[in-house]
Amino acid sequence: MARADVDGVQIEYELIGEGRPWVITPGGRFSKDTPGVRQLAEELAGHGNRVLIWDRPNTGASDVNFTGSSESQMQADVLAGLIRHLDLGPTIIVGGSGGSRVSLLTGAAHPDVAAGLGLLWISGGTYGLMGLALTYAGEPIKAAWTGGMEAVIELPTWKEVLERNPRNRQIFLDQDPQEFIALLERWMRVYCPDPAVTVPGLPDADYAKIDLPAIVFRSGASDPHHPRVTSEKVASLIPGARLVEPPWGDREWIERGAASARGEGALFERWPLLAPQLLEFASSIPKG
Repeated sequence: MARADVDGVQIEYELIGEGRPWVITPGGRFSKDTPGVRQLAEELAGHGNRVLIWDRPNTGASDVNFTGSSESQMQADVLAGLIRHLDLGPTIIVGGSGGSRVSLLTGAAHPDVAAGLGLLWISGGTYGLMGLALTYAGEPIKAAWTGGMEAVIELPTWKEVLERNPRNRQIFLDQDPQEFIALLERWMRVYCPDPAVTVPGLPDADYAKIDLPAIVFRSGASDPHHPRVTSEKVASLIPGARLVEPPWGDREWIERGAASARGEGALFERWPLLAPQLLEFASSIPKG
């Protein structure tokens, strides 16, 4: 494990293997240590690659950070800064669920650090986006409103970041509650459904500027959080993107989520199955 300072934000990360640079970003508030993330990195590293796994701000052992136009854009900017800090050069950027949003925003805003994009489980749709707004911002806003920052740090969503990074308690307590509420409401508004914005934070008109190879894994028709139509739309918007079928059945997200809730598995545990398609995709991208 290692830590890097990216514009004053302490980021925990790990580099696995040697060779061409990759980065993997999970979704939700899950850390790099969530089952499946490291295992995918090891699969890729076994084929001559150097893979970065990291804890985004507000996850795992990294600092919490409450700046930026949206949480995902803040994390994308930090990822670009981390890639530069580590001098990895153009990196194949892979992410799922919230990690796909961070990956896409990183490639769009910081093309100098990106060699290609691998995207799966792209969140979208009215139900999916409204759920994200409440999941990421709703409870912290309510807690800050009724009990100040002391109430915010009692929320289960922050348990891991407080246990794994003692700095975070004071970072929370240093926030002015009203400014914190205003920031999270701004982050929340980004998720408001907009016909011209398929992925929050990136207007559809801006995809034409993305000059990166991309592979998009089609979402399951049964998945209400990552609608199939969202994955298909993103693949159609990125010039030259490849839309491919994932290495599992239609109900993967639902089945993995149910197993996780029972304590019998993890959402990302089967991500290593993505390795062959990702490696084949990377073989078409010139190195350098």
